[in-house]
Amino acid sequence: MTETLPEWQGDTAALRTLQSELAAQVVLRDQFAKPLRTIAGFDVGFEDDGATTRAAAVLLDADTMDLIDQQVARLPTRMPYIPGLLSFRELPALLDALAMLKHAPDLAFIDGHGIAHPRRLGIAAHFGMETDIPSIGVGKKILVGEARLTLHEMRGAFTPLRDGREQIGWLLRSKPGCLPLIVSPGHKVAMPSAPELVMRYVTKYRLPEPTRLADRIASRRDRADETADEQAE
Repeated sequence: MTETLPEWQGDTAALRTLQSELAAQVVLRDQFAKPLRTIAGFDVGFEDDGATTRAAAVLLDADTMDLIDQQVARLPTRMPYIPGLLSFRELPALLDALAMLKHAPDLAFIDGHGIAHPRRLGIAAHFGMETDIPSIGVGKKILVGEARLTLHEMRGAFTPLRDGREQIGWLLRSKPGCLPLIVSPGHKVAMPSAPELVMRYVTKYRLPEPTRLADRIASRRDRADETADEQAE
């Protein structure tokens, strides 16, 4: 483990303090490769009644979205689920999955939150800080904050997500008739760029392809489950 990802000792206060310290170092400016060559999606699931953390990583061509590589890493689950401290639980397996890919991506899409987090360090932000890879969080539910403007039903519509006066992300309508995604920068991505980058990789489903494919692997869905989910979306 590292200073930014310490061993679990049961000290939640220390981890919250560390989150705030790391959040102050997050870069909210575009520093990803232009044009993008490769992108990746990451998600985490659990096996053995939660005893094993299963992290999935997919590497895609940024232009065609063709699959280049996919990997799964399994590690003993290192700590219990504690709201707001998810990255300390899941990040070690994600880092292992990243290391197994043929090469690191130009941009990572993480199933979870970037700075749309009470201490502005969701798993996508922590991943970006740990790896120095530009990252975006693609969440399914609001963790903190609210949208003050009504989100249009049109595909691609987005509205700011704010915590008090601070904008921490966006609600993004990736597919009409579906609940919006919660999109927020993780690291080295500017706030205005985040929804455009996510929509660039949305096809006919609610989730963008990088996290949709990673979610399918991390959740161990078979083809029947995948079809049912796609119909629901």
